[in-house]
Amino acid sequence: MTNQNVTISALSGGSFNAYLAVPSTQPYAAIVLIQEILGVNQNMRQTADDYAKEGYLVLVPDLYWRLEPGVQLDSEVKAQFDKGFELLQAFDVDSGIEDLKASLSFLRQYPSRTGKVGSLGFCLGGKLAYLMAIRTDADANVSYYGVDIEKNLAEATKIQKPLILHMDENDEYVSPTAQASIQQGLKNNPLVTIYRYEGVSHGFSRAGSSAYRKEAAELARDRTLAFFKQNLGSAVMQGVTS
Repeated sequence: MTNQNVTISALSGGSFNAYLAVPSTQPYAAIVLIQEILGVNQNMRQTADDYAKEGYLVLVPDLYWRLEPGVQLDSEVKAQFDKGFELLQAFDVDSGIEDLKASLSFLRQYPSRTGKVGSLGFCLGGKLAYLMAIRTDADANVSYYGVDIEKNLAEATKIQKPLILHMDENDEYVSPTAQASIQQGLKNNPLVTIYRYEGVSHGFSRAGSSAYRKEAAELARDRTLAFFKQNLGSAVMQGVTS
């Protein structure tokens, strides 16, 4: 596996940077990895590398580039975590989706065994992964503890591709009422699978953080990998061996 920094042309003009993790063999498929409020930090790069080791081409676009390029924040440092929330308040979701569409197009230029591209997002990225299932042609989408999804349920009828929502029982930023609204609003959509993890809080899969919970994180990752193999394809499904 190798990694590199690449430049992507924005649909509205300008360009932004992204971290690209490349598997050692031809990729099965590609994944747009969508940042938390903390930017393209070490955790996001490590997550990209981990999925590249599973055979996927993984791109992590810098969605804060219009506000402050190159943001890398640490969730364990309060001042940095607070800055993440400040950036979140200034972040324009519609522009972010446009950048994610550009990221999809960028990945589709690369050869892969299935030609498919999915998305995987955490926190802010979890909300954006939900919207990717609605507003883009991404082939499969995974949302971890996405925020404000309950405010976008009216768009759920437009979901065209498979979607997983990983939700934590004790989420500080998605109230029990919001979680109930999400489950109620999506329960009859056969394309949507919701997993809830008891006794864990927001960020439970963020390795190295105080929120990290190994058992729940590993279960969610196993489910995500199985979902991607089913919906994006894998070497086994294609009759190819690495």
